[in-house]
Amino acid sequence: MSNHTSLYTVSDNVRRRNAVEKRFRFYGLTAIAIGIVALIVLLSSVLSNGSGAFQQTYVTLSVHLPADKLDKQGNRDPEEMKSVSTFGYSPLIRDAVVARADELGWVMPEGMKPKDMGALISKEAAAQLRNFVLANPEVVGTTIEIEMLANGRVDGYMKGRVDREFALLDSNIDVEQLDLVDLLIEGGNLEKRFNWAFLTSPDASGQRPEAAGLGVAILGSAYMMLVVLFLALPIGVAASIYLEEFAPTNKWTDLIEVNISNLAAVPSIVFGILGLAIFINFAGLPQSAPIVGGLVLTLMTLPTIIIATRASLKSVPPSIRDAALGVGASKMQAVFHHVLPLAAPGILTGTIIGLAQALGETAPLLLIGMVAFVKEYPSMPPEGFFDPASALPVQVFNWTQRADAGFVERASGAIIVLLVFLIIMNAVAVLLRRRFERRW
Repeated sequence: MSNHTSLYTVSDNVRRRNAVEKRFRFYGLTAIAIGIVALIVLLSSVLSNGSGAFQQTYVTLSVHLPADKLDKQGNRDPEEMKSVSTFGYSPLIRDAVVARADELGWVMPEGMKPKDMGALISKEAAAQLRNFVLANPEVVGTTIEIEMLANGRVDGYMKGRVDREFALLDSNIDVEQLDLVDLLIEGGNLEKRFNWAFLTSPDASGQRPEAAGLGVAILGSAYMMLVVLFLALPIGVAASIYLEEFAPTNKWTDLIEVNISNLAAVPSIVFGILGLAIFINFAGLPQSAPIVGGLVLTLMTLPTIIIATRASLKSVPPSIRDAALGVGASKMQAVFHHVLPLAAPGILTGTIIGLAQALGETAPLLLIGMVAFVKEYPSMPPEGFFDPASALPVQVFNWTQRADAGFVERASGAIIVLLVFLIIMNAVAVLLRRRFERRW
């Protein structure tokens, strides 16, 4: 009697293989789900903590500008009026707060002083008022309505970060001051709106989180990316073309290829040490300058661009080269007229990804001094490449080291800006790839 197994009967081996396949699919889907959940949690945390940085609280007050204090000579000469420092403008702001509170029927609680009322306004407001007066000396002797930054604690109260329970434990604000804030809100003197200054203003001191901005950091990052683009792209592409198309195959080219791969895996902080030793200590370039940061990031980005470019050149079929050589083209013509245009999408994609990686690097920039507090904007190129500046990831690091909760909000906001730039750069890479991609 013969034993025949039906095709419709599932054997034990098939059953085991199916079970293994199901488990593998389950593991894969689980890994993807965990990654998506982690991404959602990360983005939610950054957005919830950093969205407040794009909103800022402003106070509108009528400030009297007495001529006997601001322009004792009476000439309305800004150079003479510069002798009055910000300390001379602070009492004017305090008096404006007191006057507005009196108009709204505020009764000062026992123990509260006028300076406590003036403390609701940012310490940056005196400098803002002074700059306005020096730019418009004709306003001296009049009463003007001017908009100023509110104190960081008042801004936190408007955003829900500070409440009365918090005020009981905080020495920088008390419940009575929050009562006055509520009164000013009802009187229309306090409002919260989009904070353009966060994207354009320079950094501020540790006592003025409400005035801190990313202007210098964005400009410094832009300068460094220009240096990286104009150095890393031509050098990386030229090296890749030579190694892939013209270099002989021997032990020296093999050694170069191995070292390029090794450089791509070197920790970024090593490039920072190299930049500190060569560009600052040996070449004498200034610390905290975009030119030094750009050179360091160029060294770090070159292996990525070379590897991506060589992969793009390899992806071009050999038949393209053979056809060009067959009709009489030289090796140089075959490479630059036929191979390179077909490899351009991959080269552009690799370059932009390398730039995006360089944009987010922090460790090498810390070693060359870009963590320093920089208040002034760098000049226009080429002088600006040698002026002190900061960078977006370094600014995030800097703000996270400060104690005030307002800087934590600013750091999360800076991360959002950095992510937006990275998304834009990667989107441009995809668009360029699709735009220049050719079929063969």
